[in-house]
Amino acid sequence: MRNHEVTTPHPLLNKEGCLTEPGWSRKPLQIYDRSAVKAPKFRIKEWDYYIILGKDFGVATTISDDGYIGLQSVTFFDFSKPRETTQTILNAFPMGKLKLPSNSQTNVSYHDKKLDIDYIVSPGQRNIKCEFKNFSDGKPFSCDIILKQPEMDTMTIATPWSEKSTAFYYNQKINCMRASGKATFEGKDYFFNPETDFGTLDWGRGVWTYENTWYWGSGNGVVEGKPFGFNIGYGFGNTAAATENILFYDGVGHKLDDITFHIPEKNYIKPWTFSSSDGRFEMDFVPIIDRAAKIDVGIIVTDQHQVFGKMSGKAILDDGKVLEIKDLLCFAEDVHNKY
Repeated sequence: MRNHEVTTPHPLLNKEGCLTEPGWSRKPLQIYDRSAVKAPKFRIKEWDYYIILGKDFGVATTISDDGYIGLQSVTFFDFSKPRETTQTILNAFPMGKLKLPSNSQTNVSYHDKKLDIDYIVSPGQRNIKCEFKNFSDGKPFSCDIILKQPEMDTMTIATPWSEKSTAFYYNQKINCMRASGKATFEGKDYFFNPETDFGTLDWGRGVWTYENTWYWGSGNGVVEGKPFGFNIGYGFGNTAAATENILFYDGVGHKLDDITFHIPEKNYIKPWTFSSSDGRFEMDFVPIIDRAAKIDVGIIVTDQHQVFGKMSGKAILDDGKVLEIKDLLCFAEDVHNKY
């Protein structure tokens, strides 16, 4: 059945290292255990990525262990300019040394002589603290952000690959977390307003095939006085059991079928559109920034376009209620990787 919902707790992987129950759930009911993965350490990928967007600025931080490389990254966005500043620290062959936890409810940290990141989880909230000593032209970056996480649905997906039975993608997206606190860059403080600003967590664990292209989009805002968010994406693994497309409204998830990203001739700064097989997500997207990155070093190739902009259109809930979306700041990405 398409969009199969997992409703009972159990181990994510069986004794052969395959997914026990491909599908989606409103919280991470399937239990990830790194020791149950049937793959070499250098193929296991684990990450915690936060993105927090204000009206005119945003912050993104990543702690990741991708097996033969670790990638610790911080980005500051200034949408009023527009511009983005990103700094990344690479670690050779971490292969589990970062000890990223088996669930999204546990503290995570990374520390070296240049960068300190702490993700502190407590009941009902998450605290993102970061200090990057030489972030841009010798100037530091710091942030101390609180994300409120009340009881609410999230998007959790367990996706297999047809080509390899022990390849899998286990991912939780937590949208609609109201943001407060501040970021400091170039001597200026940027304050998040919890009435209008939100953060999202992208928590992932998995093993996948060498070459993949995926599309992902996410955004949050306030619609008719209530928190609204969405997660859309495809192209990654075998999604016959479930898509990761969902709307969030006032804490409740409303599952969607297939979404298509219409990117004009791979020109990422021209306006895009989004369409849906069930007619419940029809959007126009006007880009502001293309956060592009391209690396080609033999066996490792990555071509990434994470495009931030404003989305307008309609989203339809399970009960048929139509939400009019107007200039919602969000992002959508097109990523091709070989690694």
